[in-house]
Amino acid sequence: MRTARFISWSTLAVLLAAAAPNVLAQKNPPTVTSSESVRRLTIEVTGGEDNKPVENASVYVKTEEQHLLKDKKTEENVKTNMNGVAHVPDPPTGRVLIQIVADGWKPFGRWFDISDLKQPVKIHLDRPPKWY
Repeated sequence: MRTARFISWSTLAVLLAAAAPNVLAQKNPPTVTSSESVRRLTIEVTGGEDNKPVENASVYVKTEEQHLLKDKKTEENVKTNMNGVAHVPDPPTGRVLIQIVADGWKPFGRWFDISDLKQPVKIHLDRPPKWY
């Protein structure tokens, strides 16, 4: 009984060792380096009179698809980098609401019709009015 169990376990171990390189090769899919296969929307955020880039601004991209029973809503949240640029991966096309919230700047929100992902969306923020 013990020898039969030992033989079955050792056979299983040999089979697993033989299959391990194939399993590891399947876990790491080949990386795609083509820039055309990556769909992303570029949003450039500037502010003030001298059009300085606004860094660390929250960028919200919202969509709403009309359906018969229930509307489908999606939302993406990204931040701008130090150059004031935010990239939204795999963005929706069509009518999109883009909202920008940044410290020291007036909040921004507007509907855009996105059809060409190669064109960046340029947004200019203003300073809030001073309260005396």
